Amino acid sequence: MEKKVTPRKKNQMKQVPTLLQAIERVVELSRDSKMSDEFMLHASPDIALISEMYGITERQAVFFCVCMEKGPRRVDFDDLASHLDINKIRILSYSSDIDALARHRLLRYRDAKDEDCFDIPQPVIKAMKHNEAFKMPSRTNMDCAGLFEVIGQMFEDLDDDAILPEALYEELKKLFEENPQIGFCKKIKELGRLRMEDFLLLVFFCHQLVNKDDDDIRFGQMEDCFTSQADYVVAKGKLRNSEHPLIIKTLIEHRCEDGIADTSRYKLTEQTKRHLLAEMRINIAEEKLADVIKAKDLKEKKMFYVEENQRQVSELQSFFVPENYQRIRERMEQTGFRTGFACLFYGGPGTGKTETVYQLARETGRDIMVVDVPQIKSKWVGDSEKNIKALFDRYRELVKKAMQTPILLFNEADAIIGIRQQGAQRAVEKMENSIQNIILQEMETLDGIMIATTNLQQNLDKAFERRFLYKIKFEKPTVDARVQIWRSMIPDLSEMDAKTLAAKYDFSGGQIENIARHYTIDSILHDAKEDKLAMLINHCDNERLDENTPKRIGF
Repeated sequence: MEKKVTPRKKNQMKQVPTLLQAIERVVELSRDSKMSDEFMLHASPDIALISEMYGITERQAVFFCVCMEKGPRRVDFDDLASHLDINKIRILSYSSDIDALARHRLLRYRDAKDEDCFDIPQPVIKAMKHNEAFKMPSRTNMDCAGLFEVIGQMFEDLDDDAILPEALYEELKKLFEENPQIGFCKKIKELGRLRMEDFLLLVFFCHQLVNKDDDDIRFGQMEDCFTSQADYVVAKGKLRNSEHPLIIKTLIEHRCEDGIADTSRYKLTEQTKRHLLAEMRINIAEEKLADVIKAKDLKEKKMFYVEENQRQVSELQSFFVPENYQRIRERMEQTGFRTGFACLFYGGPGTGKTETVYQLARETGRDIMVVDVPQIKSKWVGDSEKNIKALFDRYRELVKKAMQTPILLFNEADAIIGIRQQGAQRAVEKMENSIQNIILQEMETLDGIMIATTNLQQNLDKAFERRFLYKIKFEKPTVDARVQIWRSMIPDLSEMDAKTLAAKYDFSGGQIENIARHYTIDSILHDAKEDKLAMLINHCDNERLDENTPKRIGF
């Protein structure tokens, strides 16, 4: 028999309203309410809930609800006055409540120079969608990475005109004071008193390097750090003439091209990076050693291989698929094997080694960190070892941050994985051996994917050979593959002509691409109408570098 629910039990079963329900009721009850005592009393339970969840006063809770209804973008005092049916003079008397909501990050001024218009920030809306109240994240007991994340948000506000330089300066000072345990904060304090604009400019340079990998700052980027156009113009003159306090203190410097200072571009000095940014493992050599190519920026390219190479590349592609890679890596870890995977692609020039790495990365969604091998071997003995250590440190950081493990590519790596010098006496030989020993050690502890390409596999040191799990020898394409390459590079080439060229010339894919480019240039410049096959044969003969067919200069 169904039990009867008494009124008392009905009251006990009454659910507490959700945040969104409370905001909705306050919006409806506040309409044309004139903020009367009667309204505040009637809406009290919902207002109290919102006030408690956000840590704001009840009056501020009402204004927040109205801003949500009128926004979340471009809300102004007229909107509030219209909704509440209050005259504009009275609504302005509540400006301090709007300021308080902005300090709690529940509102954001669209322009710090004009506080009449404001938005609801995206994090507040995102939390509300989950019926959760946005809370300002704690800004104490952070590490250096967390500190720079907050600094990045502050400079975004400055860029969006949501905060003035004076307010940013005060917020940064407070942030640093609340985190004295962070080395960066300590070292900034040790610099002594800096003028507000010099302080902002220095922190801005550090933010750009840490958060945006930008160590090439131009005047236009600095402008927001100044309170007036006049101060900005004066600072530009001092920077150009090396009279600016940050240059005098050797905290920043001009960038140089071929030994000539560029007076419109600036960067942190090596000393500043090492002193202020030690916790972030910033190294001046990083910008020279490697470039990171995003998987989304890699262009699709059709590849042609001999049968065995096709099988090997397909197997490697299957291995690099994220689900397979993670499963294999975990199994390796469980069985006590090394979790890093090193691969060697070797073979003649133009056989597709480097392009295969790019296509593997594109197809499996992996970024590539491409190492500039010549830059590793610095002309200053001792720096090369630092460079290679910094390189692997940077790769480890990329692995930690990336959704998919990136590929570390040593392209044309002959110079650093060749046979080590026995009984090395000269400083250069000792340096080269030292570089190789560091790479060998890093390969032992590698947690990621490393691929090296080389044209001279016979010079490979045996110690490196043992550490490469996958070794693929790239062969020149067969006649049938060459026919396909010719047709893909020059789509209007007949199959008969493609077969003629494929049979006559034992070219690699890279050589065929060179000839196709020459042919395209000829077609554009000269609108050539002569026999296509004859033109291509002429380019093919010029491509061969042997004693019987000397190289001609020109098209």
